[in-house]
Amino acid sequence: MTNSVVCADASLSLKLVLPELDSAQARALWKAWAAQATEVIAPTLWGYEVTSVIRKRVHQGQFPADMEADTFAAIHQLPIHLMTPSGLHQRAWELARYFDLPVAYDAHYLALAEMAGCPFWTSDKRLLSTVRDRLDWVHWLGDYEATP
Repeated sequence: MTNSVVCADASLSLKLVLPELDSAQARALWKAWAAQATEVIAPTLWGYEVTSVIRKRVHQGQFPADMEADTFAAIHQLPIHLMTPSGLHQRAWELARYFDLPVAYDAHYLALAEMAGCPFWTSDKRLLSTVRDRLDWVHWLGDYEATP
């Protein structure tokens, strides 16, 4: 797996714009990628996911409504190359079946990273625990240690 490209999921990306316990860690990882001119990719599904999470948190009163528009703009300005290569849905479906995932959303990130031959980063510990033993190119934000 090459490090000039990485695939990052919505759970990790949202930590860049929403205040969460490991947001500083996500920003440090993103800063390291920027310093190395690493291209960040995601399936087009990413845009739908981040938009929905921001809206849901505001709707549920978990995030201030007066910050919603700026947060929405900030997440969609991130330099993430959204992709839907041919065969993505087929491979995502296969991976979802193989790992017995109840839905195929996460499998789309796995499929894209596999197709691009790059590492995949997530903050979803459940997903990591499901695939870690078989996919050594899947990384969890919690394992990232910023170097000074």
